[in-house]
Amino acid sequence: MSFVIAFFRVIEKYPRIVMPVITFVICGYGYEVFIARPALLYQGTPQVISAINMNTWFRIFRNNGFILGYSDLRGNPLWVEYALTPVDENLPHLKRLNHFQTDWRSINHVDHEDYTKSGYDRGHNAPNHAMSMIYGRYGQADSFLMTNVSPQKPKLNQQVWQRLEEMELSFFAKNFGKVWVITGPIFSDNSERLSSSWRVTIPRAFYKIYVTEETDSKPAFSLAFVVPQTVSGKEQLSSFITTIDAIEVQTGLDFLADFDDKIEAHLEGVVEVAPWNLNAISKLPVRAP
Repeated sequence: MSFVIAFFRVIEKYPRIVMPVITFVICGYGYEVFIARPALLYQGTPQVISAINMNTWFRIFRNNGFILGYSDLRGNPLWVEYALTPVDENLPHLKRLNHFQTDWRSINHVDHEDYTKSGYDRGHNAPNHAMSMIYGRYGQADSFLMTNVSPQKPKLNQQVWQRLEEMELSFFAKNFGKVWVITGPIFSDNSERLSSSWRVTIPRAFYKIYVTEETDSKPAFSLAFVVPQTVSGKEQLSSFITTIDAIEVQTGLDFLADFDDKIEAHLEGVVEVAPWNLNAISKLPVRAP
């Protein structure tokens, strides 16, 4: 109570200084919540299904080209969302960065060295290649923040996951013009932490959700994958197809909540592969580094 009284006394004493500051803060918050974040989300922010489950709590971080919900408890993003559009692969590629950066916004301050000698790769959720091609140097730099990283076994990260990233950019974005991607880790109830760092929980699997934009002449289409850490790396991508409903059960998150209920139920409960032409691309080889 004394703090409130002191606050109003400061306003009364320095109105020409304090009021502009308050206005700036309110306007900045409004811009962030009602303009900046929605521009990076399709059909709403992922929602926690059970508010009492601390493992699904997250804080939202907006970056260049993508947005995510970060769990300081897990040391992982729980979801990452970005939009892909067609790119000219003949354009010069930005040189890949060789070091990940600690995100000052995180409480646990996971850093590059936390993964050293852990047996796990620093797996991008928002992919380096797509972020650099579409959003430039700033998008690439943000993709190398540790809040965009999850532990991935090498055969997952360097083979199956990279094939998914190649497919979504080179085929899905090209065929549909624009595709929204929601991706992130899935944890077990008894998930272990990295042997090299207690701050990072090891996921048992990862998911990717693809959604095309609904228009007056065309409905939205969706496609979802769950890939376990135990892959050999040689599997066909089609073997990992699932439903969004199944991913929601495993993650404790509700996706695409702003869709009409009937549309959401169809997109999340039905596997509809025909629009995605998976037969032609399921055996896609890994892109050279």
